[in-house]
Amino acid sequence: MKIIVLMKQVGNKDAILRINRDETWIEEGDLSFEVNESDGYALEEALRLREKHGGEVVVCSMGPQRVKSVIKDALARGADRAIHIAGDDLAHVGPFASATILAEAIHGEQPDLVLTGLQSDDYGFAQTGVILAELLKFPHATIVIEVDASGERLRVKRELESGWYQWYSMPTPALLTIQSGISQIRYATLKGIMAAKKKEIREVTPSAEALSGAAQHQRVTKIYFPLKTKQTQFLGNGDAKAGAAQLAEKLRTEARVI
Repeated sequence: MKIIVLMKQVGNKDAILRINRDETWIEEGDLSFEVNESDGYALEEALRLREKHGGEVVVCSMGPQRVKSVIKDALARGADRAIHIAGDDLAHVGPFASATILAEAIHGEQPDLVLTGLQSDDYGFAQTGVILAELLKFPHATIVIEVDASGERLRVKRELESGWYQWYSMPTPALLTIQSGISQIRYATLKGIMAAKKKEIREVTPSAEALSGAAQHQRVTKIYFPLKTKQTQFLGNGDAKAGAAQLAEKLRTEARVI
């Protein structure tokens, strides 16, 4: 079984954020970077599937040279080899553009499974994996919290709303977006770190056709910190019953929590 895991490098969650001069993104010069959380769980699930069924795990990451740290960490945890789609201008392309470039890079691999995190911790679109599945013509399942590949068909458990779950059977090759917390992530061992130095990292660049065909379907015009405001309202005019009724109405129509 060949499994490709898509991993993204994002800014550290504990970083202090400043908006850049153009007000289109945060000032990345202030940031340290780490692997996207749910992508780490996708890698762990791929490694566990390989341990049960054999095969290889191939990591694919896109962006400038700094994403090599994500790739090397994945190789140290147990991935067999990696693909780095290199480009300084690839870190902030939209979901459709990302999926188009990724599809070109991994198409020749002919994987049995493609795993990625549910969504990125920076933009949080949760669309790249779904669009990629369509471009690859793979069936897909999202918000996956358990994978059973022991039978002829792949069985996955999906998390739904309000505490509900769904078991779903699908053919392979397939693409799954993995929910955080699906399992306990392993750490890289010293032996794994030493072995990672000998593993292949194939660097590729997107073709002009992929870049031109991956036109931006959306763009960020401005980002800003939300304004903190405080407003006090007195309800019921001293009548507790009337105040409770008005509060319930506001919770229903304005806050929309009931």
